[in-house]
Amino acid sequence: MLQASSQEDSHTTRAYGAHRRIRHTSISSPPRGYLASHTRPCHHQHVLWLENPSICGTSSEKGTTIMEGMLKPLRSGDKEVLDKDASATPLGGVNDTYGEDAASQDLAITPWSRIVASGVELLRDPTYNKGTAFTDEERDIHYLRGLLPPVVLSQELQVERILHNLRQYETPLEKYVDIMDLQERNERLFYKVLIDHVEELLPIVYTPTVGEACQKFGSIFRRPHGVYITLKDKGKVLDILKNWPEKDVGVIVVTDGERILGLGDLGVQGMGIPIGKLALYVALGGIRPSTALPITIDVGTNTESLLKNPFYIGLRQKRATGQEYDDLVHEFMTATKQLYGEKVLVQFEDFANHNAFRLLAKYSTTHLVFNDDIQGTAAVALAALLAALHITGGELSDQKYLFVGAGEAGSGIAEIVALEISRHEKKTVDEARKRIYLLDSKGLVTKARYESLQEFKKPYAHEHPACPTFLSAIKALKPTAIIGTSGQHGAFTKEGLEELASYQDLPIVFALSNPTSKSECTAEEAFEYTKGKCIFASGSPFPPVTYGGKKYVIGQSNNCYIFPGMGLGCVVSGAIRVHDDMFLAAAEALASQIRPEHLERRQLFPSFKEIREISAVIGAAVAAKAYQLGLATRLPQPKDLLAFARSSMYTPTYRRYR
Repeated sequence: MLQASSQEDSHTTRAYGAHRRIRHTSISSPPRGYLASHTRPCHHQHVLWLENPSICGTSSEKGTTIMEGMLKPLRSGDKEVLDKDASATPLGGVNDTYGEDAASQDLAITPWSRIVASGVELLRDPTYNKGTAFTDEERDIHYLRGLLPPVVLSQELQVERILHNLRQYETPLEKYVDIMDLQERNERLFYKVLIDHVEELLPIVYTPTVGEACQKFGSIFRRPHGVYITLKDKGKVLDILKNWPEKDVGVIVVTDGERILGLGDLGVQGMGIPIGKLALYVALGGIRPSTALPITIDVGTNTESLLKNPFYIGLRQKRATGQEYDDLVHEFMTATKQLYGEKVLVQFEDFANHNAFRLLAKYSTTHLVFNDDIQGTAAVALAALLAALHITGGELSDQKYLFVGAGEAGSGIAEIVALEISRHEKKTVDEARKRIYLLDSKGLVTKARYESLQEFKKPYAHEHPACPTFLSAIKALKPTAIIGTSGQHGAFTKEGLEELASYQDLPIVFALSNPTSKSECTAEEAFEYTKGKCIFASGSPFPPVTYGGKKYVIGQSNNCYIFPGMGLGCVVSGAIRVHDDMFLAAAEALASQIRPEHLERRQLFPSFKEIREISAVIGAAVAAKAYQLGLATRLPQPKDLLAFARSSMYTPTYRRYR
């Protein structure tokens, strides 16, 4: 029989079954506490039972949230995150003290069982396939003798071979296709390569290469990964989710493809983003692959070139809006909660501004959700600002901020900065906002434009004369920190940066848009135009810059520093809601990882080589805040949350089968 043993797995995996010469036993009633599904067993197959220990609940405590100032006007009623509204929960909810809602019961999810077959079928299962790393004993037991070359390679040697082959490709897209194909052949090897060589492979698996991959997703599509929900599936979303073979889903990343990075409406081809994000949840945050589910909601696209492209793989229609759109999203959100329970984390990804804020406002009080473009980007930028203060001196409130770009990312960062100032300076959030200005495509956001502004911009509409351009805003406001989220290359003009450096000794310059082609300026331009004065961070990777004989390492303000740890913290605490204080805790935890040697190089983020430990630190901080707010359901609270977070992280070393 096939039995996988692993020291790192806190939930043991056992496989019961028979070889082809032994008759299969009944699998209709799995032992209590195990997950199962079933399909007709054929000879030399092995039935897999997965343990699923239950998790308990806890009490609640009132508080305030950073996004409430922007989200409350978008909600009906007077609900807050800490109200833990259970009205949207079918057949159960947060009012069940111990978290044993209907989704935690033995529901008939799918009418079949997960099977791990021997022989060729085992080699074709990416979850269990080890390729040439199967030992001679394993090959005999599981009918692999003769189906593999005779050599037995270690996982380490397999990693070397993968990297050798990967480095032969000339373009990043070719590397992307090859490494993502590995994920579909050998899951543990994929994550081993990614974890051990994260600095080299992160730009391939995610930004900036994933942007090009999404643009060409139809052409490079090979094997489906994740779930696709379309307008044609209205009324069937729950059934579609049941088709996904894993019952114990813990983290979902969902997009509708309307605003993919800075590339616009890519429709269903935006699926590359959820796939890439969840790969990073696993590799960087230690979330188990079996609990990760990428989803795209396909409501069409308004990009004509895609609609005319014969290789486009989505609905060939204009994007649906209004009630039709809302109904499909609501059916999806209801189905996820009904099927997976209160503790499934849903991350909204790359929704356009007009949907992103209102969907977050609508579901943040009823579901465990966050929007990474709004809240994740805000937290990582706040961490960079806190780190920069070690160089500039002073407090956050001493800076004057100009945001170039006032969409999801810009307004989200502005709001989290305002809250952090209010918390530490004992000011109101409204008072803190007076230090923050937004510049959008129509110029400076001012009171004169108030009636025409979107809701999330209105808190930053100050009394001030119009400033139509970046340079005019710099001259009029004299900001000390400029933060770019515009998605417009060259938005930080030479004249504007020179003006900034003329009155500020250590100006903070963050060009956060990605991919690289959308960055407000390059690192080299920032140092050149400010005469080496700037404290620079970017959203896309840039090589080190040498100016005045000194080498500066460019910190990448990448959401990858935050969302994996955020997910880990929610999972290990059994959180049922995401409160914005949890993002503040994540930002402060990340900033605490900056050491003097980083600051000497003006490096505002630690190396990605340390990202797993950073995620554990952030996860522990997020979990601690969840317990403090009464949003955690895993009881009793572990005495050492950091040790518990580390022990809960998935590691991709091969397991021995017997």
